[in-house]
Amino acid sequence: METSGEQPETLPGVIPVFPLPGALLLPRAHLPLHIFEPRYLAMVRDAMKGDKVIGMIQPHGMQDDGRPALYSVGCAGKIDRFEEIEGGRLLIVLRGVSRFRVAEELSVTTPYRQVKADYTSFAYDRMSAVQLPSEVRTQLLTQLEHYLQARTLKADWEAIHGADDEMLVNAVCMLCPFDDAEKQALVETVSLAERAEAVILLMRFADEALGSTDKRH
Repeated sequence: METSGEQPETLPGVIPVFPLPGALLLPRAHLPLHIFEPRYLAMVRDAMKGDKVIGMIQPHGMQDDGRPALYSVGCAGKIDRFEEIEGGRLLIVLRGVSRFRVAEELSVTTPYRQVKADYTSFAYDRMSAVQLPSEVRTQLLTQLEHYLQARTLKADWEAIHGADDEMLVNAVCMLCPFDDAEKQALVETVSLAERAEAVILLMRFADEALGSTDKRH
C-alpha cells in the first residue's frame, strides 16, 4: 500500500463515544449529525475544547446496568463543521479518521460514555487510499445499478463514475438502508476491497429478497 509521505493523523487513546444505531462512519467519509440531547451537546462542546474527536459506534442489546451494549468496533471522527442553531441545538459534520476497537469502557463522571480506543488493527485507515481492482469496481457499479433500478431510485451517474474508489465504496455503504448488523459488518472489514465485496453481496442479497417478495404478490 502506498503512503502519502505525510505523518498519519494522531488520535487520542481515550475518546467520547456516540452510540447511534444505523449511523455508519468510515475513514475519510463525512457524516452530518443533528445534536439535541443534553448529554451529546455536552460531549460535542467538550470535544470542541480539545482534539475535536468523537467515536461513532453502534449499540446492540442491553447491559446489566440498563445502558445499551456497544459493538466492539467503531470509527473515530474529527469535527470538521460546527454550527449552533435555534434552541441550543448543534449541527456538526464528522470526518472519519480511523476505526478503533474498544479496549475498555471507562467509569466516568461525564454524562456521555468514554472508552479506551485501540487503533492498531486499522493502521491502514490513516494512510493514503488505495485503488480497487478494476473488476471489483465494475462489479460494484453493476450491482449498484441493479439495486437502484429495482427500487426505482435515481442517481447522479456522472458523479458516481467520477468518484474515486474509496469515496464510491463508502458512499454506497453509508447510504444504502442496510440493517444495523449488516452495517457493523461493513465497519469491521479490514481492507477497501473486502468492504467493496461485502457491500456487493449485501446489495445482491437485498435484491434477491426483494425479488422473492415481489413474486409472492
